[in-house]
Amino acid sequence: MVVQLGEPEFEQLVADALDNIPAALGQEMENVAVTVADWPTADQLAGRPGTLLGLYEGIALTRRSPRTYAGAMPDRITIFRGPITGLARDEADLVRIVNKTVIHEVAHHFGISDARLEELGWA
Repeated sequence: MVVQLGEPEFEQLVADALDNIPAALGQEMENVAVTVADWPTADQLAGRPGTLLGLYEGIALTRRSPRTYAGAMPDRITIFRGPITGLARDEADLVRIVNKTVIHEVAHHFGISDARLEELGWA
């Protein structure tokens, strides 16, 4: 079953997930734009099999320095509506998947690897 949800409603779920990030952590997010797209592009998939629920593109905070990051374009977190709504069993599951995906991608912004996220149960 695919959970049907319009773009504005899905964007609100993503905004709510961002609002649920602890304030102290959210204040540390720097030069990052969070957007919603229906599906990942071929470039975003970069040859990966299957699809993506979300994607962080940028330079993690742990890898930035004034010399290498000055004037950089904002990092991007993209949350993909199509794959998430296709995966969700119901609206409660949809909210859970959106929250987990947003946290996962924000963690990449902070330099947390997929392996570490897996150890923490967020992969």
